[in-house]
Amino acid sequence: AEIAVAENPPSVRGGRLGTVIYIAAATGGVWKSTNAGVSWTSVFDSARVPSIGAVSVAPSNSDIVWVGAGEPQNMRSSSWGNGVYKSADGGRTWSGPMLPGSQHIGRIVIDPRDPNVVYVAALGPLWTAGGERGLYKTSDGGKTWTNTKEISRFTGFTEVVMDPLNPDVLYAAALQRERRAYSFLPAGPESGIYKTTDGATAWTRLTQGLPTGELGRIGLSVCRSRPNTVYA
Repeated sequence: AEIAVAENPPSVRGGRLGTVIYIAAATGGVWKSTNAGVSWTSVFDSARVPSIGAVSVAPSNSDIVWVGAGEPQNMRSSSWGNGVYKSADGGRTWSGPMLPGSQHIGRIVIDPRDPNVVYVAALGPLWTAGGERGLYKTSDGGKTWTNTKEISRFTGFTEVVMDPLNPDVLYAAALQRERRAYSFLPAGPESGIYKTTDGATAWTRLTQGLPTGELGRIGLSVCRSRPNTVYA
């Protein structure tokens, strides 16, 4: 589902850097390599949640790892999770689940200035309305959470990306969806792209140059060399 790379210390760029890599598998848990992928160890078995949607390593402290349970796909066979987890020791131990009603996590982003500031794109349940859907933020390492952008019972967030030069600027993609045993509505007018310039205190929906009408799932990427360039 997702790959996260931890370089400790991040400033070291030697010719033989031993890169630590985490892989979040859609139905296979979280795996860690400390030798650039030569061998792997499963590090999330204790949580007893096999379906993973996101994994992220704190840029300022590579021992801090966040995992979002529940793959963010929309298939009948998509497995769900029970929230987000945090490790402060490189995946050896994990916290209890936070945001347990989210069921499917699209992305986790950590502020490079402060590892306690974390943003979570939560899709919410696939087979029913409600749950914990929205763009969640914690400023205290997961003790408390705020849903900074809540849209409706059928619309959650699949994506959140951060400006590499200004961590207070983020872009997020919302998805309106509803699956039933006999049908699937993969798009809706509530899907769209949002931007914040103040660390998720306020969000603005972006419309200029974008398609109108019902939108489906959207992926986002900010150009690292020119952050004013954003791809959707």
